[in-house]
Amino acid sequence: MQSLLPVLAVLGGVLMLFAGAMLVPLAFAYFGDDAALRSYDGAILITFFCGLALFLLGRRSHRELLPRDGFLLVSLVWTVLPAFGALPLLFHIDGLSFTDAYFEAVSGLTTTGATVLTGLEKLPLSINVWRCLMVFIGGMGILVLAVAILPLLGVGGSQLFKAETPGPMKDQKLTPRIAETARGLWTIYFVMALACFLAYRLAGMSWADAFMHMCTTVSLGGFAAYDASFGAFDSPAIEMVATVFMTLAGLNFALYFVAWRRRSLRGLLCDLEARLYLFLLAAAVVVLTLFLMAHEVYPTFFETLRHTAFHVVSIATTTGFATRDYAQWPSFAPLMLLFMSCFTCCAGSTGGGIKLIRSLLLMKSAQREFKRIVHPRAVVPITLGEAAVDANVLLSVLAFMLIYGAVMVGATLLLLFSGLEVVTAFTAVLASLNNTGPGLGVVGPAGTFQPLTDFQVWVCTITMLLGRLELFSILVLFTAAFWRK
Repeated sequence: MQSLLPVLAVLGGVLMLFAGAMLVPLAFAYFGDDAALRSYDGAILITFFCGLALFLLGRRSHRELLPRDGFLLVSLVWTVLPAFGALPLLFHIDGLSFTDAYFEAVSGLTTTGATVLTGLEKLPLSINVWRCLMVFIGGMGILVLAVAILPLLGVGGSQLFKAETPGPMKDQKLTPRIAETARGLWTIYFVMALACFLAYRLAGMSWADAFMHMCTTVSLGGFAAYDASFGAFDSPAIEMVATVFMTLAGLNFALYFVAWRRRSLRGLLCDLEARLYLFLLAAAVVVLTLFLMAHEVYPTFFETLRHTAFHVVSIATTTGFATRDYAQWPSFAPLMLLFMSCFTCCAGSTGGGIKLIRSLLLMKSAQREFKRIVHPRAVVPITLGEAAVDANVLLSVLAFMLIYGAVMVGATLLLLFSGLEVVTAFTAVLASLNNTGPGLGVVGPAGTFQPLTDFQVWVCTITMLLGRLELFSILVLFTAAFWRK
C-alpha cells in the first residue's frame, strides 16, 4: 500500500482538476436558468473532496514515478474519472442507471461517441455541454493535460506520457522535457479548437452549438446535442467545416508541433503516414461516390459527394457524426466505412483504432518476408522514410495486433453468448474497440446502445477503455510480472 500512495496522490490531483472542469457546465446552467443547476453542486463537491482526500493521503510519499506507476495511474484515471463524470447525469436524468451513466461518461472520455441517451435536444443545455466537454478533455488525454500543468507530475511524467500517448513510437521526444511537449500539444489542440469554434459559428451554428460540436470535432469524439447528429443542421457549410477539422484532427499532432517549432510545413507534407492518410481518405471518397451514384442512392452528383465525403471522414477518423442513416446504403458502403475506422487515423492523433503507422509497418513486414522467401540470406531492413525501424517496435506492433484480434473475437463472442444478433454484436465491438461510436444493426447511426442489456453495455464499456488505452496499458495490470517486486 505504501508504494501506491504516490499514485493515489496524483490521481487525487487529477480528480481535483476534473472537478474544476465541471465549473464550465455549471456556468452554462447558472447563466441559462438551467434545470440541471443543482446537479453540479453535489457532483463538484464529491469529486473535489474525494480528490483532496487521495492527495492528502499520498502527499508525503512523493517520489519518482516508475514505469509501472505510469501504467497503473493511467488505468486508474480512465476507470475512476468516468464514475465521477457520470454524477451530473445520474443526479439529473430520472431513471438513468449507474451502468448507463458510466457507459455515457466512458464513451465521452474515450472519445467514442456511442450513447445510451435519447431525446438529447430535450436535455438541459448544461448536460449536453458536460457530455461534449468530457469528449474534449479525453481528446488529447487528461493525463497529458496533467503532465503539462500539474507540478506534481513534473517528475516522472515521461512514464505517464508514454502510457497515455497513442501509437507505437512512444519513446520519441519532441522536446527535452515531457511537460514542455505536453504543453505544446495542448496549445496546438486549443488553437485548433478555437479555429473550429469560430468556423462553426460563421457557418451558422449558435454559440452554444458551436462550442459543443467544436469539443467533439477536434477530439474526434462524435457526441452531438441532437438525436439526428449533424443531420439536425442540414447545412452543407457546417458539414464542410466538420469535414475539414475532422481531417486535421486525424493527423499526428506531433507534426503540427514540429511545424510550429520550425516555422515550416515541410515535415508535415513529407511525412509518409500523413500522405498515406490523406490519400486513403480521398480514394475512399472517390470510390464510394462512384459506388453510390451507380446505385442511384442520391439524385445528383453533388449531393452524393456531399454525403459521401462527410461520412467517409467521420467514420474513418473514428468520429462518428452522421447526417444520414448510412446503414441503409448498399451493404458494401457501411462495411467499408467501419473497416476504414480500424486503421485510418494517424498515431498521435485524437482518433482511435489500430493507427495507420501500425498497418504500414505490418505491410512492410509482410513485404520483407516475401523477399526473404526469394532471397533467404538477404538482409532487408524495414524503414520509414530514411530511418530503420527498431526490431522492438515491430515486435510491439505484432503483439498489439494479436491482442487486438483476440479482444475483438472474445468480446464479440460474449455479446453473441448474451443473445445479441451477429451484425449488432460484431459492429458494436468494432465501434467500441476503435472508439468510433455507431455500428450497424441495433447500434447503427439511427439507433443507440440503449436497447442493450446491462451485461452487453458493460462488455462495450470495457472494450472502449481497452481501445482508448491501446490494450497494453490496462492488460499489463493483469500479468504477474507487473505486481512482482
